[in-house]
Formats: sequence, C-alpha cells, structure tokens
Amino acid sequence: MADARATEGVSRQAPIRDHGIIGDMRSAALVADTGSIDFFCWPDFDSPTVFGALLDGDDAGVFHLAPDLPDARRQQIYIPNTNVLLTRWIARDTVVEITDLMPIGRHEDDLPRLVRRVRMRNGEATLRMRCNVRLDYGRAAMTVRRDGDDVRFAAVGQPSLRLSSTTALSVEGQSAVAEFALRQGEVVEFVIGAADDPSVNAGQCPSYLTDTLAFWRRWCGQSSYRGRWQEMVTRSALALKLLTSRKHGGIIAAATFGLPETLGGERNWDYRYTWIRDASFTVYAFMRLGYADEANAFMGWVRQRMGDCCDASRTLGVLYGLDGRAAVPEEELPHLAGYAGSTPVRVGNDAYQQVQLDIYGELMDAVYLANKYGNAISHDGWQHATRLVNHVCEHWQEKDVGIWEMRGSDRHFLHSRLMCWVALDRALRLAYKRSLPAPFDHWVRTRQAIHDDIWQHFWNDELGHFVQYRGGRSVDASMLLMPLMRFVGSSDARWLATLEAIERALMRDGMVYRYRNDDAHDDGLVGEEGAFTACSFWYVECLARAGQVEKAHLEFEQLLRFASPLGLYAEEFDVQGNHLGNTPQALSHLALISAATFLNRKLDGDKTLWQP
Repeated sequence: MADARATEGVSRQAPIRDHGIIGDMRSAALVADTGSIDFFCWPDFDSPTVFGALLDGDDAGVFHLAPDLPDARRQQIYIPNTNVLLTRWIARDTVVEITDLMPIGRHEDDLPRLVRRVRMRNGEATLRMRCNVRLDYGRAAMTVRRDGDDVRFAAVGQPSLRLSSTTALSVEGQSAVAEFALRQGEVVEFVIGAADDPSVNAGQCPSYLTDTLAFWRRWCGQSSYRGRWQEMVTRSALALKLLTSRKHGGIIAAATFGLPETLGGERNWDYRYTWIRDASFTVYAFMRLGYADEANAFMGWVRQRMGDCCDASRTLGVLYGLDGRAAVPEEELPHLAGYAGSTPVRVGNDAYQQVQLDIYGELMDAVYLANKYGNAISHDGWQHATRLVNHVCEHWQEKDVGIWEMRGSDRHFLHSRLMCWVALDRALRLAYKRSLPAPFDHWVRTRQAIHDDIWQHFWNDELGHFVQYRGGRSVDASMLLMPLMRFVGSSDARWLATLEAIERALMRDGMVYRYRNDDAHDDGLVGEEGAFTACSFWYVECLARAGQVEKAHLEFEQLLRFASPLGLYAEEFDVQGNHLGNTPQALSHLALISAATFLNRKLDGDKTLWQP
C-alpha cells in the first residue's frame, strides 16, 4: 500500500482507506485504525476543523487514544447495521477495543458530541490519550485549562469545547492527556463536545451507546433490499445517511475537504456542500432501497432552492451550503502541509459560480422519481419546476463547463446536452402522469430538438462512437449515463460501439477514468487524476443492462475488493486501487447501490425490474 507521508516535520498520516466514519447527521469524524481521530469539523459538516491532522499533522488537531501494544494486530469493524465503530488491538495475551460513536441528539439543533469508550477485553495494558483541539482549521491561538475534572479548549472568537473523562486528565502544553492501566473487563470513557453542554458527560456513555445503536438499527430495518451484497449495500446506505443533514434535508457530496485526487498534486477540493447533481442521484439510491423519507426530505430542501432562484430571478446554483447559502467562496489554507504534501488545501468551492447545464436534468429526474415513489409534487413545486424547465428551453444550446467542473474553456458537452433532454423528458412524463398544466407543444419540440442535436453533432461517423464535446474526438465516462437515463437503448449498436471506445480509452483493470486530457482539450489543472469510483460502478450497470451479465458480475466483484476494510469508498482510485480524494463520497456509494440492485435482479432473472 502506498502510505501517505507528509513533508518534513509533519507526522505520518494514515492512508485514506484506513479510516472509518462516525457521525450524527450534523457533523462527522474520521477515525484511523491507529485509534486517532484525525479529521473532525465542528459543529457542522462545513464548519472549520477542530481535528485536522489528516491534512497536516498533530499540530492541526488530533485525538489520540491507543494501548501501548506496538506488535498488536489492528482492525476496525462496524457494529452490524450501525454507524458505531470498533477499533481493536489484538496481541498475544491482550485484546483492547475502542468504541467510537456520535450520539443522535434528541433535537435537530443539538450540538455534536464525540464518544470514545475503551474496554479491556482480555489481559491488561497501559493506554495513552492525548486530545489536541485546534480551532479554526488550526489557525486559532488556543487556551487549554482544567475545568473541574474536565479540560476546556477555547480561543478568542471561537466556540469552546470540553473533554470529559472517567479517568484523571491533566494538561500538557495545549493538549489534554491521560495515561492509565486497564485490566480485563475494565472500561474508561471520554466525551468531547460544547463546553456548556451538560450532555458532555462521560458517565452517560452506556446510555449514549444504547440509544445510538437502536437508532441505526431501526433505520436499517426500513431497507427493502434483500439481494446479494446485503452487507455492502447496507454500508453504502449508512454512509449516505451519515452525509444527510437531519435538520435541513440536504445531502453533502463527501465528509471531507482537501484530500487529493493525485498525491502531491493541486486537485484538492472541498466537498462538504450539497451539489444539486450528486444529491439528486442520491434520491434515486434512497428510493431504490425504500427510503422515501430521506428522498422527500431532500425534495423539501431543493424546493426551497428552486423557489429562491425563481423568486429572485436567479438561475439554479450548482451547489449550496446545507443552510441554503448560495455563495461558498474558495479559500486556500497555506499553513496546512496537505495530505501527502498535496497543496493547496482549499475550503469553499468556486464551482458555485460555474454554469453547469446538466444539473437541471438530474434535478428533474429526482423530482419525477420522488413524485412517483414518494410525495406528490405540490402546486408551488410544479410552478418552480415549470420555470426551471422553461429556462432549459432557452439555454440548452449554450456552452458550459460540464459535469466534471473543468476549469478550462467552456464547451458544448455531450453530458450537458443529454441532461437537458432528461429535464424536458421527465417534466413531460410528470405532467402527463399527473395531468399538470404545461406548455406541452413547446416542451415536446425542444425535447426533439435536443435529441436531434445530440445525434447530429455528438456522433462521429469517422470514429464510430459518440464524443465528449462537439467537434472533439475523445470519449468521456459521463456517457455511461446515456442508457441509464434512457436516452439510448442499452443494446443499441451505436451505444455498444461507444461503450467499447470507453473501455479502450478510459479503463484500467475495471477502474474507469472520467476523461483523458489531450492536446486539443485540457481541464485547466496541472497533472492527472485517479480513476473515478462512481464511473466504475456505472460501467458495471451498463454491462448488465446490455445483457453482459457475467462480465458485469466479475467487474462488480473486483470493484468490491477495492473498498476499504470497512466497505467505504472515496472519490477515486490510484493505479493500484488505493483510495484518492474526499471520503466517503456519496456519488461512489449511490452508484454502488444502483449497480448492485440492478445486477442482482438480472442474475436472478427477474423480468419485473424496478423502473424509473
């Protein structure tokens, strides 16, 4: 495995794939298999980090907790059907287990708490704890002091945190520390959260654990999936649920920022926001598993965004903060060394200023599905949708940056044109199904015009396949959505020729790259990127839909082996299948769910497949 090692003077960072995630649907934390929590934003997903060692070193904030067992085997496992994580050290005569969780608050505004419970399963050992809170992405000047038996972490202009423990704490420098010996059956507990929150109480950990286990088990019990790969599909669903805002209903693209698409490179983005595209795809995944409440909650969130842009005469944004703010300006954090020296580390995302015409198609597909399998669209919702579809009718022929948010020149991208067609198609389906008022003639003519434009300008007779953009010669993995969105038949000869071209140009050992830069077109950034996890699962589904079921089955099993030991996926793979980019990535997990459900039914010979 290609371990990430930071630049000189910065401690070793655990590989991306060697992390579990815990969360309470307001924030989330990454726990390395070393026992360190080295990424945690507080109090919200998109708040500054309080533990940021994953992007620099211990001085950026970390919560170490581990036994003194250097030769022990380490492993992590989730308690089944939950997001409660166990990290274990297994030595010859000793077994130590740490349980990490974030309790689900009784109210949606409750501030997050981290609970760490260490238990000596066998034998005895000495354990060491060091909690180094660094507020404001590690930039704040910290004050650390005793607060009764607890330790308080504060900085001017920042919210204060408090660490509670059932063992004695002391302060060394800017860290809370403890060293303690445990014998078989003994337990020590730690809780960290808001300084003035009375529920930051280490003595209540057993009830926090019981309640949290019950919450996740109840939620998992609602799933309708009963096929092969039950464990992987359930883990993916749990990851998606963790990335969903309990308060707002929005769904973030990933829990992290700054993790690189190329080690040592500049492709380091902030994904702690709600992309209309990614979240709309997530509605599809939730619906396939029977989670209508989550899909309906997102549609409630997106209806507010649709209303905002219509009432203020603005276009729909590409991405938003969970609270609905449209502007998330990009900022570099030069004081952070970056994961594996990958700089700059960025927070915020300037993609919010881009034009990406495909988002209307993904959104209208989600609106259509939510109406079909969830709550019927309201009168106001249909008025907003109608305005957005009319906007597509006016602008579908324009250039944009495309689905991959390229920072080079705008072009006429096939995927953007395809999703404009989807926007018209799903709006028409919904209007006919519900007998809703619409400018039918205008929409039908526009849908036909987009259809004709794609076949005329994006099919290359010389090459014998579709191309990424008008006038280009390259393929793009977003083309894999053409049959999945029902624009072209999955066994159409021209589509199969395009699929073969994608295999030749973009595949390596079952991993699919989004695109390849060439002399005629680049994405405006230095260097290359890894293979894209979601595209790899889209490829599997395309094979299954084309009737190549055995090949799809093999490719899917290979992709499952690239998961982390906990069944999680980041955004991308390197050439050896190690994880790159932000993690866990919602788009990766929802693509797995879609591929798994369709392939399972094909393997069972089910002719009555779930249909969008």
